[in-house]
Amino acid sequence: MRGGNQPIDRIFLILFGVIILFGLIMLLSASGPLGIQKFGDSWFFFKHQLTRGIIPGAFIFFILSYIDYRKWKPFALVALIVSIVLLLLVYVPGIGLRFGGAGRWVSIGPIAFQPSEFVKVTFLIYVAAWLAAKHEHKAKTLYEGLFPFLAALGLVMFLLIKQPNTGSMSVIVGSALLTYFVAGAPIVWFAFLGIGVVGLVALLIKLTPYRAARFMTFLHPELDPMGQGYQINQALLAIGSGGPFGLGYGHSRQKYLYLPEVAGDSVFAVIGEELGFVLTVGFLCLFAWFVYRCFSIARQAPDEFGRFLGTGIASWFAIQTIFNIASMTALMPITGVTLPFVSYGSSAMVSLCIGAGLLASISRYSKVSV
Repeated sequence: MRGGNQPIDRIFLILFGVIILFGLIMLLSASGPLGIQKFGDSWFFFKHQLTRGIIPGAFIFFILSYIDYRKWKPFALVALIVSIVLLLLVYVPGIGLRFGGAGRWVSIGPIAFQPSEFVKVTFLIYVAAWLAAKHEHKAKTLYEGLFPFLAALGLVMFLLIKQPNTGSMSVIVGSALLTYFVAGAPIVWFAFLGIGVVGLVALLIKLTPYRAARFMTFLHPELDPMGQGYQINQALLAIGSGGPFGLGYGHSRQKYLYLPEVAGDSVFAVIGEELGFVLTVGFLCLFAWFVYRCFSIARQAPDEFGRFLGTGIASWFAIQTIFNIASMTALMPITGVTLPFVSYGSSAMVSLCIGAGLLASISRYSKVSV
């Protein structure tokens, strides 16, 4: 086992820094017109992302990277309790905030944050520690493995569905299932769990009008071009108009209040419009390299807890990126999940940095080849 005095994996650290810098640069361009329209300041989103997301996130990243990740294992049950409490806070009068019919935010004094973003970390800590304690043979049993796992996951899913927050739920469920699979769950269970999740999403679509409308928009975006289909149509127009080499940095047309959520989940469309196909693919290759490095760190972790936790975090980064890009290119319905390390959002940025900080700590013990 490597000692914890080893440096953070250099390639992981460089890729992490480059992606955050790229995201900040693209956010500055994408959010300028919206900042002027809402706040009279084209730098508003840039400054808030830097001061409330990246700077505190970077501070937490480096603190966590030098704390032995194994110190978090005894707090697995606390992590589960924290996950549940965070998700319950949105229902507390005077604390929970509702926007557009959804209760996903919490405001405590001057601090407002989105609990589901931090549950992506806390729940993975619980899952990783619980699986490490069960060992592979117990993870394969119904009563000691599958049923307790489904009970904890089901409770988190229920609280997220009630918000409603299907996008974050899908990311959390996907990363937890992949972690369980790596821990030794039979492939048949994994397949049935995957089918069950798809069936649940189908049921939610059938029972809730707004989800059904989103799904129909995904199938036929041309049917309601000024309503439910507006965001995806504008996103496709932005990406398509970028061509091979883009319109040039800062020259997006769709960001001038045509494209909804331009600083959030639609920022990828602006990247495609301004940078074009070639550079956008280059960015995706860079991000794929980063995710591969995350999985490599997890695979070479010296213990099961590090392997499971690293796998869960890497899966989270990968799944959320795939969901965001797929929804912006009409390969799946709009989910509302943001592009990791690029989209605007202090809660999301800080939670992503927490995940990256835990991976950095694992890398100080992992035998990752350069």
